[in-house]
Amino acid sequence: MAAGYGEILRTRHAARLLVGTLVGRLPNATAAIAIVLFVRAEGGSYSLAGALAAVYGVANAVGQPLLGRLVDLYGQPRVQLPAALVSALGAAVFAFAGTDPLWLAHASVVVAGLFAPPLEGGLRALWPKVLPREDQVHTAYAMDAVAQEVMFTVGPLLVTLCVSLWSAEAALLVINAVGVLGALSVVVSEPSRTWRSAPREAHWLGALRSPGLLALLGSFLFIGMALGSITVAGVSYADGHGGDAVYGWLMAALGLGALAGGAVYGARQWSGAPERRLRGLVALLALCYLPLMLMPGPVGMTALTALAGVFLAPCIACAFIIVDRHAPRGTVTEAFSWLVTTFTVGASVGTAATGPVVEWGGAAWGFAVPGGVAAVALLVLLAAGRVLAAPGGTRKLAGASENDRNGAVEPGFTAGHQA
Repeated sequence: MAAGYGEILRTRHAARLLVGTLVGRLPNATAAIAIVLFVRAEGGSYSLAGALAAVYGVANAVGQPLLGRLVDLYGQPRVQLPAALVSALGAAVFAFAGTDPLWLAHASVVVAGLFAPPLEGGLRALWPKVLPREDQVHTAYAMDAVAQEVMFTVGPLLVTLCVSLWSAEAALLVINAVGVLGALSVVVSEPSRTWRSAPREAHWLGALRSPGLLALLGSFLFIGMALGSITVAGVSYADGHGGDAVYGWLMAALGLGALAGGAVYGARQWSGAPERRLRGLVALLALCYLPLMLMPGPVGMTALTALAGVFLAPCIACAFIIVDRHAPRGTVTEAFSWLVTTFTVGASVGTAATGPVVEWGGAAWGFAVPGGVAAVALLVLLAAGRVLAAPGGTRKLAGASENDRNGAVEPGFTAGHQA
């Protein structure tokens, strides 16, 4: 396992791109906790803190695919770095102005979320350029999914450390400044500067004109809902079994399970169609969510939560491969950004929907939600079997770019008609 990941990280530019992307995404990964801590430090209510965090999330969900499309059209440096600077500026205005006036607080949070650079999708578009073999690209996708879990674990710790050492205002400023440095490290690298998306067919839907991609996004909306629902059900469980400390252990176990599953998945070379493999992984994901309804004591529940996370990172890594196969030609960054957006929106919906379920039936019914919606995600994949079995990337145009192996073409448009 270590040898496979080590081979990738020793490849020129690979470690720099991975670390730079993770650092550049820190403001996005920590936005919710940083905003909540800052608003509370300013004397604002939990309702205001939650509302501003939600505003950031919605703005980010809108901005990621739009900026991803611009990256495909104009390249990474011309979009990623300006976006990172504007996003950091919005966060700085929020940090200095505080929550009064409210309109300025909301506007600055919208700017910070809307212009968060699509570094995640950009990195996945770069892997085929950096790594010489397709099997290495697939392993890099898995390593990417594992690294995300590390970032979402370490990021909040960094925010709370900044708050304890300085202040909530300083945490906002420092995390966003570090994010700009991460984005800068990526865009000045040779792979990012020279990467060009293949010529794209003119279509207002962009990546969303791919039926296979739409089917995948439909499934991952429900997988995101499953993850979001666990966070709410976990709070309800912890309230009756030890409080915040138990909740922290549950969430840590969920991330640890995902880390372990993603690491093992990426260490092996898989044969067969990734679409078929994803159906199996989602089925196992749904199956591992069901034991959470047993709600044993804290130690047993922590173990079950770790089991529930095992197949999440493999599902995400496999989805990356399918996005790469189904994204229409010239839309690879936008397509990856749509996956990020859909998963994020799904998690938000799952969080909102599980609250009333927990209030009505308790934590046990709350833990029934992730298994149920994960089963729906599997049904979507099964229903879309024929669509997913015909990846658009199998049809290549003459002279397709080596940086974009997806050749899906929209009928009725000529190859020379640029979007």
